[in-house]
Amino acid sequence: MIWQPEFTDKTLSRKPGAVQPVAPNLLNQTFAPTAPNQVWVADLTYVATQEGWLYLAGIKDVYTCEIVGYAMGERMTKELTGKALFMALRSQRPPAGLIHHSDRGSQYCAYDYRVIQEQSGLKTSMSRKGHCYDNAPMESFWER
Repeated sequence: MIWQPEFTDKTLSRKPGAVQPVAPNLLNQTFAPTAPNQVWVADLTYVATQEGWLYLAGIKDVYTCEIVGYAMGERMTKELTGKALFMALRSQRPPAGLIHHSDRGSQYCAYDYRVIQEQSGLKTSMSRKGHCYDNAPMESFWER
């Protein structure tokens, strides 16, 4: 079953020393799925336009190297990443147990985002702090 993202007003504290919920790194730079919809990687980037910057959230299937979900907006928010995740869930209908890997950005640590992952049967995985190579398949995609 696919859930429509519903975002609440619950936010994480941005106070110094506040701790965001972080998931373990389930991939440990091992990017070798044997079929589609086993491992997705997610990230955000920004795109220059004539009217200013836009933010692009993307989700990539590591096996097929295809973007399975994306969303673009004027702000880097949990709603933006949630829209990309919902697109991926709706288009791919992945099996329970799929690993969803991202960095530790606040959008991916957000309560609402994590609930959608849990309700959809996804396993959450996050990069170590300051290790961009932990999410290399997605980071390198933006460089194309």
